[in-house]
Amino acid sequence: MAEGAGTGPRLAELLAAGRRLWEEVENGAEPSTGAPAVQDKVRQGLDALQRAAAMVAQLDLFSENEELEEIASADLKYLLLPALLGAMTLKQVDLSRRLEHLESARAQFWRFLKLCSSYGLGSFHLPPASPPGEEDAESPSPGGPAAAQPSLVAMASNRQAKIERYKQKKELENRLASMGTFVESGQADEDQIREFYILQIQKWINTSLEEIESIDQEMVILRSRGTGKQPPAPPHGTSRQGRTPLKPFILTRDAAQAKVFGAGYPGLPTMTVDDWYEQRRRQGVVSGQSAPQRAPGIADEELQKQQQEKKEEEDDEEALQKARNWDDWKDTHPRGYGNRQNVG
Repeated sequence: MAEGAGTGPRLAELLAAGRRLWEEVENGAEPSTGAPAVQDKVRQGLDALQRAAAMVAQLDLFSENEELEEIASADLKYLLLPALLGAMTLKQVDLSRRLEHLESARAQFWRFLKLCSSYGLGSFHLPPASPPGEEDAESPSPGGPAAAQPSLVAMASNRQAKIERYKQKKELENRLASMGTFVESGQADEDQIREFYILQIQKWINTSLEEIESIDQEMVILRSRGTGKQPPAPPHGTSRQGRTPLKPFILTRDAAQAKVFGAGYPGLPTMTVDDWYEQRRRQGVVSGQSAPQRAPGIADEELQKQQQEKKEEEDDEEALQKARNWDDWKDTHPRGYGNRQNVG
């Protein structure tokens, strides 16, 4: 059986310091818990609470085999140490260690709830010792819609439990506010001090249940992000930002066509396919091929058209001369020349 006098003033000072720092962080005026001054308080608070918890373990103040009545009234407040450690652990903002902090805080909250359950403090269902695994969250429930019905009942029950916890929390806060000044002033007797500490424990039971539920949800999100595949990075030297932007131009099949389009569209430069490939080869974008190969699956009609054009340019002198005459005529007659339709 633990005695209040055996704890010593040093343990009480560590608990008081840790709790005061937690309240300053929780209710502080700093806009963010990531501020250096706030994180300095978090480190100091964790150090004080961890040292106090080590002393409680060394003194063996609490045992699951004893009854609540066997605990001295002055020692009841030390039951809060695991819950305070869990709350302060969550105030750390190192994102690279976020999952580690969540696991540590959850273990502290669960240890507090387990201790309270063994002493019969509060009426609640003890959460599982470890958070639900990814396989439980991802595996489909067997039996289809019929098997999903119990989960709906569980959700409704969980919602009702949350409502009850919220009402209880508000009632406890009001009672603690009315008793706090009276106890801290030293005017309360032992029964009032005992009731005050038990009310604090019950308040932290509700807080711990809420925090464990929130931690489990966040851990599922963090683990799903960690296992998600990242899109592959582009190969070195092929980044879009590293390429020189192309200026607009007209791509032609040969030099003759380039002259035609150059005359008809003086605002845009012209470039043959061979010139274009040579320019891209110098920029290192394409290999040293002089011209593109015919893509597989090209339409037969396009192939016949190319063969006909090649024949006109190489074999049939008369057809070539007609084509040149037509090109010359277009050079001196703009598009739409001679069109008098709809002209009054």
